[in-house]
Amino acid sequence: MGDHGRIETRIATVSTAIDWLQENHRWPGLKAIGKMVRTRETGTKTTNETAYYLLSTPMTAERFGDVARAHWAVENCLHWMLDVTMNEDQARNRLDNGPNNLAVLRHMALNILNAKKSKISNRRKIKRAGWSNAFLADLLAQI
Repeated sequence: MGDHGRIETRIATVSTAIDWLQENHRWPGLKAIGKMVRTRETGTKTTNETAYYLLSTPMTAERFGDVARAHWAVENCLHWMLDVTMNEDQARNRLDNGPNNLAVLRHMALNILNAKKSKISNRRKIKRAGWSNAFLADLLAQI
């Protein structure tokens, strides 16, 4: 697949022969494991990445490829929302548990903002909550 000056190839495999894995780990609901090998070519550089997935449903390799892509689409969308709404990429906290703690708070805030059905954007909801204690209370009442 070619996109933005790069070629990315994905090879998906799925195995339901997981008895050896369940002997040591006993993951409840585990039905299969998936392996995704991604090769990305950009100009003169080629990179390889292998990711493993624990699957609760046996599926074909083709279906697994679609599921893995959909998972990353959700992740990318969430990251975009956090960055656009809360400027997450500008955060400068780097020590100890600070980055993880603030990420949890941002996710909670985003969930609260999304639960409030409105025609205004999440960024505007944040501004409005800062200007109006009544609107802030309305948002927090959804928890």
